[in-house]
Amino acid sequence: MGLTRIPDSYKIPGPNTQIDPSQAGTPTSLKWALLAGHPTSAGSATPNQVVACGTNADADALFGPGSMLARMFKTFFKGVTSVPIYMLPVPEPTAGVAASGTITVTAAPTVAGTYPLYIAGQLVPIAIVSADTLATVAAKIAAAIAATPDLPVTASAAAAVVTLTCKWKGLTGNDINVQDCYLGRYGGEQLPAGLAVTYPTGNQLSGGTGTPDFTSAIAGLGDAPYKFVALPVNDSGSYTVWDAEYGFTDSGRWGPYRQSYGQIFSARRGAYADQATWGPSNNSPVISPMAFEPQSPSPVWEWAAAYTAAAALSISAYAAQPLQTLPLVGILPAQKAYRWNKTQLNALAQVGLAIQGTDLYGGTTNVPVILREQTAYQKNAYGQADNAFELVTTLATLDERYTRVRQRLTNAFPRMALANDGTKFATGKPIVTPLMIKAEMVSEYRDMEYDGLVENAALYIANLSVARSNTEPNTVEILDPPDIVNQLRRLNILAQFRLQFPLSASGT
Repeated sequence: MGLTRIPDSYKIPGPNTQIDPSQAGTPTSLKWALLAGHPTSAGSATPNQVVACGTNADADALFGPGSMLARMFKTFFKGVTSVPIYMLPVPEPTAGVAASGTITVTAAPTVAGTYPLYIAGQLVPIAIVSADTLATVAAKIAAAIAATPDLPVTASAAAAVVTLTCKWKGLTGNDINVQDCYLGRYGGEQLPAGLAVTYPTGNQLSGGTGTPDFTSAIAGLGDAPYKFVALPVNDSGSYTVWDAEYGFTDSGRWGPYRQSYGQIFSARRGAYADQATWGPSNNSPVISPMAFEPQSPSPVWEWAAAYTAAAALSISAYAAQPLQTLPLVGILPAQKAYRWNKTQLNALAQVGLAIQGTDLYGGTTNVPVILREQTAYQKNAYGQADNAFELVTTLATLDERYTRVRQRLTNAFPRMALANDGTKFATGKPIVTPLMIKAEMVSEYRDMEYDGLVENAALYIANLSVARSNTEPNTVEILDPPDIVNQLRRLNILAQFRLQFPLSASGT
């Protein structure tokens, strides 16, 4: 037996062709999105089991209209449709309490108009006439909410008070924002004259308690390529279990035994001082929490979905490209007066928080964009400041590299005997030496350099080590020192102006 696996003992004459695909394939890396969140009882999906979803109608049927998960899907789908989307319906906290809040009509209208109510960032326009009483306005609010099943709340009216209740239990319901006239007078939104209403404290529902139990849901994920996880919660318990699943331990996706990789994209509402205090409490290289202002009408789970969509779109196309300036489609930012300034954003990026901004560079779209895709990683195992994994692009590039390396090596050397360098063996024998493996590693590095993922090939080759193990003769030890490409994130310009160059500088 030589080049093929056809044995010499096979005596039938004629050509015998063995098909070998090992040199035909091109680098392939499956990258799927996974959106985890709560369904409602109106959905048909099985709890804690991943299900594919491809349309808004499917999301409503599977998870219930207005559910966290259906709304996450719709926000994600606005940002990217080219990435396969899988959903992970997680039951609401069994012992939890649903968040609630009230809208109280305190003065009746004196003229007709439209009451522009926003719930969780979604406009609910309500027609008002001058004859409406306090109770009539309240009843109209409740009716308009009932007629909008996409909303994450139910409503009931009693006299002049409308009670809103989140459709699921848990802390996340406290993130539902209630306000009016988001676009303001210049956007064509104002209350009809005479009408006055009050909202829950801070314009947020409150009283929601309980965090989800992700244990069963995570156990069923296996090693499928869920490279972009949208996580709608940010409590420490949830971060801990997701960090363990996607982390670098032996049982984690970035560990040496699973090698399935991926990253988690989250979000958090909070005032600047609160965010600056919370940020240092985390230290995960695989979780990137996006900070946003308290006044944003959009809920945290939709911020997380929009952030994940932007990352999935970019990384799927080119893993090393920075995410800065990518829009967070489907998100309403805080009104201009409440947005963080550059000093605040710079400080937040230094405590493990991804940052976003709106109109910082003269734009007028009112759509927030990613400014820096920071991860929560801030310290090494010894508690010392470390920037090794501070950016999402670092892990995205390493994911691409080692997925391709595994493909290259398993295609080139699927079933081989192992011999020392310099061993003389017949051509075509399924034998490999460390030097042959090193040549394949160098070839793959050159290909990846051409694809813009790594650089400095000469130094890589000089530092690459491939040798047989001293303790296990069937093992080859490889020290792989890739220099991954970086990103253009700043341009520092010294504006050294003159009122006029001296005549001697002209050279004449």
